[in-house]
Amino acid sequence: MRAAILLAAALLSACGSSRGLRPAEGERLPVAPYGATATPTPAELLTPSPQARPGRSDEVLRNSEQRRSDEFDLPPR
Repeated sequence: MRAAILLAAALLSACGSSRGLRPAEGERLPVAPYGATATPTPAELLTPSPQARPGRSDEVLRNSEQRRSDEFDLPPR
């Protein structure tokens, strides 16, 4: 039983497409965004922008520093 499940999972995982992405037959790519000079390619549409996936900052705090005063840290009314 367990071997059958593993075999089915292996067969299903191997059925992915190895070709490049293309629009379906008779379909076109989405229209160019407002203000763009050309329609983006499928690779450009799949690449996330820096705003969607920002870079990571691994800067380590080397010296302890005093926090500056917060003028908006007011007591409740």
